[in-house]
Amino acid sequence: MFILADNWWAFLLRGVLAVLFGLMTFILPGMALATLVFLFGLYVITEGVFNLVAAVRGARDKASRWWYLLIEGLLSIVAGLFAFIMPGVTAIALVYLIAAWALMTGVMEIGAAIRLRKHIAGEWMLAIAGVVSILLGVMLALFPSAGVLTVVWWIGAYAVVFGVLLITLGFRLRKLTRGAGPHGDDLTGVALGH
Repeated sequence: MFILADNWWAFLLRGVLAVLFGLMTFILPGMALATLVFLFGLYVITEGVFNLVAAVRGARDKASRWWYLLIEGLLSIVAGLFAFIMPGVTAIALVYLIAAWALMTGVMEIGAAIRLRKHIAGEWMLAIAGVVSILLGVMLALFPSAGVLTVVWWIGAYAVVFGVLLITLGFRLRKLTRGAGPHGDDLTGVALGH
């Protein structure tokens, strides 16, 4: 089975959650740091669970590269648990945690887009999502003390852009579940991790 196409709904749901998270940062920019830590933890744990579910399905279906989803899911869950276990984390520590998570997931998303380029049209959306993730990570790492409000806005903008890209990708992947890929190729047996 084609892991990404079979899990199109997970991309869609993750995108909706990301957009909602991003909009909350703009609607409530003065939210307490503890609230931001909680929302970040909730978001990345949810994303991690979706990736783990897709990895288990991929392993069950004997798909190759299912372990990419496993690694990304575990990284997200660890980052989220860290946010919950240490809710009193300083603003700088939170910024570095988010920066590390964004860099790691960005690299994995670009890798998945490279593997997808021969199988679906629109893989560039996943590559752009990866680039956006890396840009957020770099910005946060270079300017960790930019101010909590600025950091909240960066994270909010990232979440909205990333979410829209995931929603769009989810709808495109849904089309793949209805037959062959855009180039007429059969996608049965193709297993590419996100």
